[in-house]
Amino acid sequence: MRRGVFVEIVNWKELLYPYEQAVDELLLKFRCLDKECRHLGIYSPIDSVTGRLKKPASILEKAGKKQIPPEKIEEKIEDIVGIRILCQFVEDIEKVVTMVQSRKDMTVLEERDYITNTKPSGYRSYHMIIRYPLSTALGPKEVLAEIQIRTNAMNFWATAEHSLRYKYSGNIPENLQHRLRICAEAAFHLDREMSTIREEITNAQRLNEIKGNLVTNILDNIQSLHFGADLDEMDEINKEFVDIWNNEDIDELKAFNEKLNVLAEVYRV
Repeated sequence: MRRGVFVEIVNWKELLYPYEQAVDELLLKFRCLDKECRHLGIYSPIDSVTGRLKKPASILEKAGKKQIPPEKIEEKIEDIVGIRILCQFVEDIEKVVTMVQSRKDMTVLEERDYITNTKPSGYRSYHMIIRYPLSTALGPKEVLAEIQIRTNAMNFWATAEHSLRYKYSGNIPENLQHRLRICAEAAFHLDREMSTIREEITNAQRLNEIKGNLVTNILDNIQSLHFGADLDEMDEINKEFVDIWNNEDIDELKAFNEKLNVLAEVYRV
């Protein structure tokens, strides 16, 4: 690192606070997008979202390697804000990319497809550099952020590779690099295999979600009827629910739920 580049003292607290705000806002927006899809019964290509703010030490290290002066840090370092979106299936990555491209509250500046163009190390991911506008206490401000989109299998490999790269200070032994490349191909093969059985997986997940929503509604109704209507037959209703639950029949659950909905409406609870 060329430490001479950083003779100027940087007020990191002041510099990074807007970026911290950007992490919070972007996480909220993508998580809400996922939540909205699930609420509407639309398939969500987002499995999970995480975010991080690059630490001053990492910023200094990157700026030193690239010989970026302090006044150019915000302009030249694009990943001070990092958002990672994980998908279950490879095909979902393209859907998330389209979602990001279509948003009006951020501007895509650059895209790097390391899935089609896999890195020699075996690294696979889709990177998007965006410009994100903020409203801060000091007025409007635009910051750069990096969005990484990958599958859970790709992320497992990338996290392990990153840890090893850190341990060996970027100089991973050749035999270990070879083993990592083999693991990267195995992870990608797993992704392709999972895609072939995607319909069965998504159907099972959808069924579990429907069942979970039904049970939640049933339990809410049972509680409301018990405390609000004080029905004599509550013991029988509870027993009937337990029997239906043990049978694991989704149609019986639906019918029982409708029955309780009617009772709740009659007793206005």
